[in-house]
Amino acid sequence: MAKNKIVLYALILAFTFLSPFVFPTFGTQLATLWLMIIVALTWDMTGGQMGYNSLGNIFFYGTGMYVAALISIGMVYDVGDYTNAAGGGIYKFTDLQYFGGMALGILGAGLFCSVTAVVIGYLTFGLRGPYFAIGTLGVAIAAGELVSNWDWVGGGQGIALPVYPGDLDTGKIFFYFLFAGVGVSTFLFAKWLYGTRFGAAINAIRDDEEKADAMGIHTLRYKLYTWAMAAFFVGMAGGISAFQLIHFEPLESAYQTINLGIFMVVCVLLGGKGTLWGPVVGAILFHVFKEVTWNYLLGWQWVALGALIVVTVVYFQDGVMGWLMHKRPEWFGIKVDEKIAGEAK
Repeated sequence: MAKNKIVLYALILAFTFLSPFVFPTFGTQLATLWLMIIVALTWDMTGGQMGYNSLGNIFFYGTGMYVAALISIGMVYDVGDYTNAAGGGIYKFTDLQYFGGMALGILGAGLFCSVTAVVIGYLTFGLRGPYFAIGTLGVAIAAGELVSNWDWVGGGQGIALPVYPGDLDTGKIFFYFLFAGVGVSTFLFAKWLYGTRFGAAINAIRDDEEKADAMGIHTLRYKLYTWAMAAFFVGMAGGISAFQLIHFEPLESAYQTINLGIFMVVCVLLGGKGTLWGPVVGAILFHVFKEVTWNYLLGWQWVALGALIVVTVVYFQDGVMGWLMHKRPEWFGIKVDEKIAGEAK
């Protein structure tokens, strides 16, 4: 099994580095795939590992977009003048200003979202089940409406950032590796976290929060830390998206609760909640499904998406990974007594 894991990781690493060069036409789609992996992994940190199903993680993605953009702009120009001159002013950025502002903006987006997650967590983690899900969704919707009416950050028209200072193909590869870097970092961090005492503590909260609290686990602290860590990676992904899109609007791009806000949940359900590889597999399957239906079933894509959700909930309640573990346990190093298995059949 150890040898198989090494081969698997080697193949994934090779695909990660070679795919934008082997499939240059699909550079943007490959970058979006990594975005889906990031948001799925981070949603599962709280939803799958800790048992708190949020519908508001899109808040951190949208906030990350705005924070990264405002930091980048604010380092060079007055933000109010920049956003108010969308149709008339000419603002130029040097390469150093562009890349320096991007680096600080993306990092600042992650840190700001982590702090914001702690604040929101204090207000919402007293809720349980569907009340927590609806409460977090309300935060995301309110944020989108607030930003839409805030002229200093562009209002409903959004913000336009400078174009990548290079040719189009180089830009696609650049943003692909930014997303891939954050995606790999998110996966490795999650893999490490779930194997620690911290991971065991949040699993205990998921299984029975009252018992976990009685055992001396400071449940609120663990919940806040977990959401803050998830928000950090989502915020960074949002920051990268802001520069990749160049122009983004508050409701259609940043706080898109109906699209990306739901997609990240579907990815985890499809792949399998509470597993390391489930969100990754689910994100890949969902992204391929979405690209195919959006290109070949235009007009029926939402019907197809609804059908996928129904099939997943009815026939794959533990996700694809859970189904595979049940059907092929030996693939995961799970030893099954053949005699007992035969009697069960």
